[in-house]
Amino acid sequence: MKKVEIIGAACGYGAQNHACQDGPEVLRALGFFSALHDGGEDVLWDDIIHLPHGLDGEPLHAVSDICASLSARVARAYVGGNFPLILGGDHSCAIGTWSGVSQALGGSGELGLLWIDAHMDSHTFATTPSGAIHGMPLACLLGYGEAELTRIGQAAPKLLPANVCLLGTRSFEDGEASLLARLGVRVYGMAEIHRRGFAAVFDEALAQVQRHTVGFGVSLDLDALDPSEEAGVGSPEPGGIFKHELVQAFRRLHNHPRFLALEIVEYNPYLDNQFTTAQAACELCAVATPF
Repeated sequence: MKKVEIIGAACGYGAQNHACQDGPEVLRALGFFSALHDGGEDVLWDDIIHLPHGLDGEPLHAVSDICASLSARVARAYVGGNFPLILGGDHSCAIGTWSGVSQALGGSGELGLLWIDAHMDSHTFATTPSGAIHGMPLACLLGYGEAELTRIGQAAPKLLPANVCLLGTRSFEDGEASLLARLGVRVYGMAEIHRRGFAAVFDEALAQVQRHTVGFGVSLDLDALDPSEEAGVGSPEPGGIFKHELVQAFRRLHNHPRFLALEIVEYNPYLDNQFTTAQAACELCAVATPF
């Protein structure tokens, strides 16, 4: 029987504050995800991936190591017929997640991706003001950045610009915005979302990431949500998406035949009062995941 296979990635070295690396362990301990579908017999918790003992915490090598392990684990889950649900960790783990899905697809076709995030995460070391790798994963997946990160899984870019949409963006720098604009990546900022409504924007983006692809994934940084509701995130930004809007949109994903994997990242348990953000993450997974 196919299962939702939960893979934790305790990745914190991509951010200046490492707090989110403890997110997967806390989420597992809370037990919400073990009962996603009325009992949990269709949910499998895999091991949580950590940086191996003995390796130093140099960010580039640490992120590369965890992402390489995550890529292999995700590919194995997908090829085995399970639905990968990845819980981060800071958003640098996305390099591993979507490299793994891309590798598993092989030559069967292109991968689409909805990137739901307050940030663009499209810097390289040439443009980043902070040096933090969790601000670079989308650029890496598009083929820009350090070879140690762009070549995980396979050397080719994992995503083509036409197959990616960003939703919820409201905090970014010129360097990353220029890269995405030059590539023609579609970005739905909060101003457009407020004007048109989140449901309309989500449906339009969902159609685009399927147009030229064999399937699509969703990478959700919890800081896309408004911190007035969900404060337990790595980099809170005011003026975000409200949970009820995202829950309603995620219902469209349930049992979608071309929905390949879901990733939820940047959960910071130390800022999560009464675990409301953890509960929100679980609710989003419950309405979106198959089986």
